Amino acid sequence: MTSSEIWDEETAATYDADAAPQFRPEVLGPTVDLLERLAEGGPALEFAIGTGRVGIPLAARGVPTSGIELSEPMVAQLRRKVSEKQLPVTVGDMATTVVPGAGAFSLVYLVWNTISNLRTQAEQVQCFRNAARHLRPGGRFVIELWVPPIQRLLPGEEVVPMSLEEEHLVFDTYDVVTQACASHHYYKADDGGIRYGVGQFRYIWPSECDLMAQIAGLELESRSTDWIGSPFLSTSGSHVSVWRKVDMLR
Repeated sequence: MTSSEIWDEETAATYDADAAPQFRPEVLGPTVDLLERLAEGGPALEFAIGTGRVGIPLAARGVPTSGIELSEPMVAQLRRKVSEKQLPVTVGDMATTVVPGAGAFSLVYLVWNTISNLRTQAEQVQCFRNAARHLRPGGRFVIELWVPPIQRLLPGEEVVPMSLEEEHLVFDTYDVVTQACASHHYYKADDGGIRYGVGQFRYIWPSECDLMAQIAGLELESRSTDWIGSPFLSTSGSHVSVWRKVDMLR
């Protein structure tokens, strides 16, 4: 078992509602568009598939899609939408779990900062290696990840406000020594009260991701700020990175 937190039934039950902005067509559409192109008709595997936000529409486009998910309650929510035949999911962690068809996938992907749920560098390296294990030669591994806003911290500070929307406040706390991060979420409840949740992560720099990929036998193919291909700049707050599995016979 890895250090990832496991989403419980209460969290899984409200996950789609809490993540509603990520379901908007202008967010989800470009994500699925790019993944469909990168799959090139071959089978795809989503690490930490959750309730199927991305995997279900990708499968609906005719891309054979499978998933790995650590939380059984999250899989139960996914099963309310699609059957096992339509979208097979294996319960397990994304760093070590191996699914049927390993070595034949054309695409493995991991969206919305989820690799940071693995809270040690060693486990994150294992995740890259597990992606490579599932890919066929020339297959791609795609990660969507935020760039830690450390430059916004003044000396001695450790808190960065990430979202100040009326219905949802987010404050992240950073430990720049261990690269540990805690994301504190405050939601306005239907009864007028405040619902609080916190997630524990380990942030990763883009260059660190590239080294992990190299260790796993993957090479960087492209990096953009977002799913529509905006250039990645020193000021970018996120990146969508694509690595290809090296063909050892070339």
